[in-house]
Amino acid sequence: MLAITVEKKNLTIMWVANFLVAASATMVLPFLSLYIETMGNFSPEYVQKWSGLVFGITFLTAFFVSPIWGRFGDRFGYKPILMITGYGIAFSIFMMGFIDSVFGLFILRMFMGVVTGFIPTSLALISSQTPKHIAGRTLGTLQMGTVTGGLFGPILGGLMADAFGFSYTFIITAIVISIAATVVLFGITEKKKSADKKNEKTYTRKEVFKHITSQRMLLTVMVLSFLVQMANFSIQPLLALYVDGLTSAANIAFLSGLAFSATGFGNLIATRGWGRLGDAIGYTKVLTILLVLSAAFIIPQALVTELWQLIILRFLFGMAIGGIIPSVTAFIRHAAPVSMQGEVLGYNQSFRFLGNVAGPAFGGLLSGYIGISSVFYVTGILFLSAFGLLWWSRQQVAVEDH
Repeated sequence: MLAITVEKKNLTIMWVANFLVAASATMVLPFLSLYIETMGNFSPEYVQKWSGLVFGITFLTAFFVSPIWGRFGDRFGYKPILMITGYGIAFSIFMMGFIDSVFGLFILRMFMGVVTGFIPTSLALISSQTPKHIAGRTLGTLQMGTVTGGLFGPILGGLMADAFGFSYTFIITAIVISIAATVVLFGITEKKKSADKKNEKTYTRKEVFKHITSQRMLLTVMVLSFLVQMANFSIQPLLALYVDGLTSAANIAFLSGLAFSATGFGNLIATRGWGRLGDAIGYTKVLTILLVLSAAFIIPQALVTELWQLIILRFLFGMAIGGIIPSVTAFIRHAAPVSMQGEVLGYNQSFRFLGNVAGPAFGGLLSGYIGISSVFYVTGILFLSAFGLLWWSRQQVAVEDH
């Protein structure tokens, strides 16, 4: 009974902490370019270039570092990594409130990428303490905390920047993340691994890499993580411009926020349900369904003529894409031995971060040549390609098993 209580308490605390970290991390994104403008008399081209660099460097650095945090978590426990990354993110954001040069901001965002391991480590922690048969539902619940935080973060950040100014918003954000890390410090009870941990096999980095590459479905699922993030992020920086073309209203920022938030609300409603379905019928089957639905809901966004049509389709798209992360995490929970799960999840996170970097660059390049609406078509093709890859891999595995 005690173990169940500890697990539920850990899940609740990590839900709240992930909400605070995700909200705080996204609070500063809407005004990064505006903050750069305050640092000097720069041309619009300079601001746009450095906004992209400052935004992207965090994900690029995290791409290389995520597997290392996962490996440390497998070896020394996940709670110490949560402390290092939680307080590390808080420190980097706190210092951003005092920086007065664009290059200094770039360096701090790079450092933030080094310590951006809080949320994937929380997934590994909860996954390691969750029975396999309810992994999808539980990880879906945890993902709701991250999604909800990411949903409200940009709105809160914009309101705070208007009310208190940029510097104070960074400082307040850092304090909130510090509180989240402190709650984890005193609230989380990490279950000690049993005495036979001494006899448990530990894996070298080479063995982990070999395990991933030798498991066809595991490698496929990681490539899916990249394709899905790339597809999702390719349109995000362009959404405000697309909304601007659909309406003549003055409050474009608010309406763009509404279009962004619609995806998040769809995520919020459906994520736990998809996780539960994955527990029941298998995670690869659910991923197959989700990839088709994602394509079905994103392609028509290129054809809308009214803003309300876009918002409805963004909401439905959010419902589809919301189940992908918990389904992938739950699949890895089944496909990787416990003592390497953190590192494998770290590699998966690296694929996602790579998609975060490639997506905006790809979308921006594409829209410059053939228009914003074309990005929706190509994004749909990416989702269908991911579906084709998953379907083919499932067929190959079925043949190999027979």
